[in-house]
Amino acid sequence: MSIGKVLIVDDDRNICELLRLYIEKEDYDVVLAHNGQRAIEVFSEENPNIVLLDIMLPLLDGWQVCREIRKISDCPIIMLTAKGEVFDKVLGLELGADDYIVKPFEAKEVVARIKAVLRRTGAAEQTNDVKEVKYDKLLINLTNYELRVDGVQIDTPPKEMELIYHLASNPNRVFTRDQLLDEVWGFDYYGDSRTVDVHVKRLREKLEGVSDKWALKTVWGVGYKFEVKE
Repeated sequence: MSIGKVLIVDDDRNICELLRLYIEKEDYDVVLAHNGQRAIEVFSEENPNIVLLDIMLPLLDGWQVCREIRKISDCPIIMLTAKGEVFDKVLGLELGADDYIVKPFEAKEVVARIKAVLRRTGAAEQTNDVKEVKYDKLLINLTNYELRVDGVQIDTPPKEMELIYHLASNPNRVFTRDQLLDEVWGFDYYGDSRTVDVHVKRLREKLEGVSDKWALKTVWGVGYKFEVKE
């Protein structure tokens, strides 16, 4: 019995078949696309639980595919690519990717990352408890992955939602970047602390100046906190 569906997008058919072999052993269904245009079509047709997305693709590159998926879905995306520079990692995360794996890779690691991302992004679906915090002009509902600012719903990638919910659920508590990586991304995340900075920057663009009763603050030399004024 299948426990989920994985869309693999890569123009290297050997890589696709290798990943398919390992992923199907873990009881996931696998669907494939070998160019960016087809990836968007397959995504709409198959409604996968997670996407493994290469960057260097024919027709549309991975950046464009990521943008198009994020317009319609919060489905987790793992970028899978030979482009390992920090700039590329940061760009992928800014576009809404949930994780980033650099080629060459071990197929077992990819499977572990899939499970980790699905575990984190699917956590809210495994409980009937509503995970929600409210402040002046701000509502964060992690059960529905809904962010409302001054009554307006704001499109927000899953990891940004999890980060702001975690901070706002612990008002005035200072978190180091390493703590946030551990508690929001999970102990098995392989990234670095700049990942946190990227997500905070994006959240600030959505939240800054909305209310004078709370703010997403940098604690220089330490990390971040969701400051609530008494």
